[in-house]
Amino acid sequence: MSDQKAPIAVIEDNTPIRKLFATILAKSGFTVIEFADGNSALKSFKENPVSTIIMDILLPDINGTELIKDVRKIDACSDIPIIAVTGFAQSSDREKFIELGFDAYISKPINTGAFVEEIKTIRSNKFAN
Repeated sequence: MSDQKAPIAVIEDNTPIRKLFATILAKSGFTVIEFADGNSALKSFKENPVSTIIMDILLPDINGTELIKDVRKIDACSDIPIIAVTGFAQSSDREKFIELGFDAYISKPINTGAFVEEIKTIRSNKFAN
C-alpha cells in the first residue's frame, strides 16, 4: 500500500484546469505535483512516489487509457487510487473507465465544492482495502 502522505499527482494538459485542481487540493492540505503530459508524469512516478493520481483522458502525448496501463506496471503505483477526470460524460463512460483500471471517474466540469470530498472518499475506500 502506498503512503497516503505522498503527493497527489494531477495530470492535465489544460493549464487553468490543472491549476484549479491543484489549488483546491492544496487549500485542503494536500501536497500536489502537476504534470501537463503523461510521459513526464510516468518518468517521475518511476522515481518519486505519489499517493493518488488524478488524470485527464485526452492528453497531448498519450491517451489516459493507455497511460494507466504503464502507470500500473510501476510497483509504487500498482495499488494507488487513479481517478479519471474527463469531459467524457456518456452514461457508459464510468463503467468503461473502471474496466480499464481506474478506481473512479469524475466528469468535467467538476463541482468545485465537492471535489475534495470526492477525492477523500475515493482515497479512503481504496486505502481501506
